[in-house]
Amino acid sequence: MIDPASHIRVARPSRDLAAAQHFYVEGLGLDVLWHTTERVPGEHDLLMVGPPGGCWHFELTHDPERPLEPTPTVDDLFVVYLGAPVEEVLINRLVAAGGTRVPAHNPYWDEHGVTIADPDGYRLVLCVRTWGQTA
Repeated sequence: MIDPASHIRVARPSRDLAAAQHFYVEGLGLDVLWHTTERVPGEHDLLMVGPPGGCWHFELTHDPERPLEPTPTVDDLFVVYLGAPVEEVLINRLVAAGGTRVPAHNPYWDEHGVTIADPDGYRLVLCVRTWGQTA
């Protein structure tokens, strides 16, 4: 049964796990929960990042034998609800860590936050609202 405490893993391919780690750890401030690049035939290199003790994490994969090209669209979003203004220091840190500030495809996100593309082109939205806020 799925409930509010169910754990969630979002998995996606990455061209460069080191660049992804730099962006999500040094830029966004997540922790490395697991990382392996043992080059075991038939297995993927793997990076898991997330908040310590959280019930979700990203799994970023790279298959050195059959690499996949990430294919993000402008509407593939990872939204973080900050409940506070987005600090310029965070935006600058994400850009310095390999991100690119981009306009949102949906103007709602420009009105209520900042959108940063990660090194693979997936979009991170830092939203000034709180989860469930409608006004």
